[in-house]
Amino acid sequence: MSGRKRDKSHADQVERWARFVRDNPRRVWKAEQKKLIDSQIIIANRFYSKLEKTSNGEEKINRLRNI
Repeated sequence: MSGRKRDKSHADQVERWARFVRDNPRRVWKAEQKKLIDSQIIIANRFYSKLEKTSNGEEKINRLRNI
């Protein structure tokens, strides 16, 4: 995907989200935002669990946390 196409796509998504937030009560868009944030935390936890099982995994995790 070219940079311009990605930039337009990203800008379009940001505009859609801004309209959604503007046009819906806080409880509605907050619930949607919570789903996204929770899913990111779940993915990160899975990554750390898998990394921990690799060679020098704990050391790698400690280095990541110190970045």
